[in-house]
Amino acid sequence: MDLYLLHQPLPQDFDATVDAYRALERLLDEGPARAIGVSNFSPAHLEAVLPRLSVVPAVNQVEVHPYYNQPALRAVHAERGIATQAWSPLGGVYVYRPGDPEAPKSALRDPVITGIAEKHGKTPAQVVLRWHLDSGRSAIPKSVRPERIAENLDVFDFALSADEIAAIDALDSGVRGGPNQDEIDFRTFDRPIPE
Repeated sequence: MDLYLLHQPLPQDFDATVDAYRALERLLDEGPARAIGVSNFSPAHLEAVLPRLSVVPAVNQVEVHPYYNQPALRAVHAERGIATQAWSPLGGVYVYRPGDPEAPKSALRDPVITGIAEKHGKTPAQVVLRWHLDSGRSAIPKSVRPERIAENLDVFDFALSADEIAAIDALDSGVRGGPNQDEIDFRTFDRPIPE
């Protein structure tokens, strides 16, 4: 495995979180995993877990997009040498919150992003992916459509200016689209996993 992640912290039983990560450390040590990391860990989770681990996570895979770009978390990552990997990098997670008045509109229709896209002759999705890359993040967009996959890969022939990056950064609403990692527990998210 190139990268093996512990998907979610369990704040209500943090010892279980630590034990699970130590199992990942064994996979790294024994060879099946080339790198290990975490997903959905907040700054508080990282500060609590890192002193108890032997291996600093290579990656923290978290919700990051123009409307929720988590600068405080990314600062912790930079300080600790943890790569930020963005899930829902285009902000598609808001699709799962229809009718929610606090959910921002689509980043792909935002006038700031569409204006930058027009200037570069690119799509809004390509601009957002380039924003991630120019900001030092890994982004993992989801698509099952071959033309979208090709579009997502066609982002290496342009770069955003510092002003364009700042304009996209300024779209941050601070509103999370996915679940709050401090509220995840076995009572609310327990699901049987079939063999």
